[in-house]
Amino acid sequence: MVALAFGDRATSDTVVRLRTHEGRDDWFYCHSKVLVEKSKYFAERLSDDWPTCQIIDSRNCVEVYCQELDFNFHVTALRLLYVKGPHKCYGVRNALGMLQVSIHLGCHQIASDCKEYLEAVPWEEAEEEEILKTIPNLGEQYKSILSRLQPVCQTSLTGIFISAIRFATSSPPISMRELKSSAQEQLEYMLTEDDDPPLFALDDEFIRSVVKDCIKRLLCRFDSFVESMLTVSIDCVLESKVHEFWSHLCDISWACQILGKMEIMKDLVHYWLEASANILRAAEHAKSVSDDMDVEIKIVEVVSKVLETIGFGNAIVSTLGRISLVKIWLPFVQRVRALLEQDKIMREEDSPAKLDGEIWQGLESAFVSIILTLPSSDQAGILSDWLRSEYAGYPDLTEAFELWCYRTKVARRRLASREVT
Repeated sequence: MVALAFGDRATSDTVVRLRTHEGRDDWFYCHSKVLVEKSKYFAERLSDDWPTCQIIDSRNCVEVYCQELDFNFHVTALRLLYVKGPHKCYGVRNALGMLQVSIHLGCHQIASDCKEYLEAVPWEEAEEEEILKTIPNLGEQYKSILSRLQPVCQTSLTGIFISAIRFATSSPPISMRELKSSAQEQLEYMLTEDDDPPLFALDDEFIRSVVKDCIKRLLCRFDSFVESMLTVSIDCVLESKVHEFWSHLCDISWACQILGKMEIMKDLVHYWLEASANILRAAEHAKSVSDDMDVEIKIVEVVSKVLETIGFGNAIVSTLGRISLVKIWLPFVQRVRALLEQDKIMREEDSPAKLDGEIWQGLESAFVSIILTLPSSDQAGILSDWLRSEYAGYPDLTEAFELWCYRTKVARRRLASREVT
């Protein structure tokens, strides 16, 4: 038996006349046996029950109208009817176009092959958008193509969150640092409200308890590391230790973002208060090894989050604690700011080591807010030190100074009036 070939005019008994509304009209020599066997569309039109079948040169003729954009897909579909499956698809857009045409022509095998291809291959963003527009209109049997885009059940979502937060707060080998950073970014994205709501309710007690537990372990490791740095003399600190110190600080800075979104910064704030003196000493050890400002910058980032949390009243710290934080970190922040400015001037351009302007503004506001909550005598001591400092230009505590002056005069007037009465 001679194999039938697409376009073989000598053996053809059917012409497929492919036409577009733009006036394109091409003839393709085919075989009714192949068309009827593999296409429901052609089986109906070549049946005795279909009245409009025409005869051209003793051949049946079936007209197919299509859009110009779909013309080549129709030609390809006709060719594939002569090919034993499975049919290969070359590219997502091609498979999507072929799927629509094969459904229209009732070519179930081709449609099935296109469906399997689209389910199996990766999609680019533009392709994904096109698939989302097209597939829902093709019928229930093709919606499985969209399975990768379907909402995840809450159990699965919680499971991957727990795995990710544990990994993001762990201490993997250096070779996995990039993977850890990616996990941290995605966790922050999960909890961010943008065009879509967060994947979790930020007041979900179970999620909050998981996060607290992971951050607690992270802070314990950091605390142990800081103590290990302080057990050796400054001369014995290795550069690898400095990098590890910086890496821990990166994790804590990220943790502040997560805890801030969930409004559970309290534990980290109290840890930072208790550990501030040791962290400052560890930073001095690190500075003896490296002239880079990376460690100082990360410390400033964390300090800004801690002080802002206190300044906004989201974590309640005792008066002695607030005094301690200001006295430890105000001089440190001033010195870091001055060094960065000096580095910028020497380079005559922006320093590669720099902090976002919003962090400096936030720190300034936090210092002012916290200082104004302190007893007036303590305010006086802090403001006196600030005015005597060579770094008085930052932060600008003028607002605190003016309000202290006003309150002091008013307080004396109140005291005098009481004595008179």
